[in-house]
Amino acid sequence: MTAHEIPNFGVLLAPFISQVPAEARPRFLALLERGAADRYREWAAMLPLYQDELLRCAEREDEIADRIEARFALDRSLVDIVRAPVPGARDTYYGVFAGLDVWDQLRIQAGAERQGAQAWRTIAAGVTDPDVVEELARCSALEEESADRLDRLITHHTGAR
Repeated sequence: MTAHEIPNFGVLLAPFISQVPAEARPRFLALLERGAADRYREWAAMLPLYQDELLRCAEREDEIADRIEARFALDRSLVDIVRAPVPGARDTYYGVFAGLDVWDQLRIQAGAERQGAQAWRTIAAGVTDPDVVEELARCSALEEESADRLDRLITHHTGAR
C-alpha cells in the first residue's frame, strides 16, 4: 500500500454543498451518506474475505441517512434543489479513489468517515433541540465506528501479508 494524502472532503465538496440552502444541508449530506453506502457495497464485492465488515459499514451509512431524514424535514419545494448537486458531489467523491489500490481507497475512506463525524458535530453545534443534538452525536459515533473498522481491516490485511 502506498501513502496517499487524505483530502479535506468538506473543502472538496464545498462547491456542491454551497448550492443547497443551509436548512436543507443535512438532507443533502444524508444523500451523500447513501452514496457512501453504495461504495461500501462495491468494496464488499471486491473483497469477499472482508465482505461482512464492509457491508456493516454500508448499513451504518444507511442508518445515518435514515436518522438524518427522520430528524430534518425537507420542504417539498427544496427536493430538486437538494438533489441537483448530488451527481457532481458523488463524481468528485468517487474521483478521489480513481486509480488507487482498494486498500488505499479504504484508508482514505476511514479519513472521510472521521471528517463526516466532525461534520455532524459542527451541525449539532448550531442546533438547539437536545433530541436532534443527541441524534447527530449518534451519527458521529456511527461514522467513527466505520473508520475504526476500516483501520482494523487494513491492519489485518497488512499484517496478513
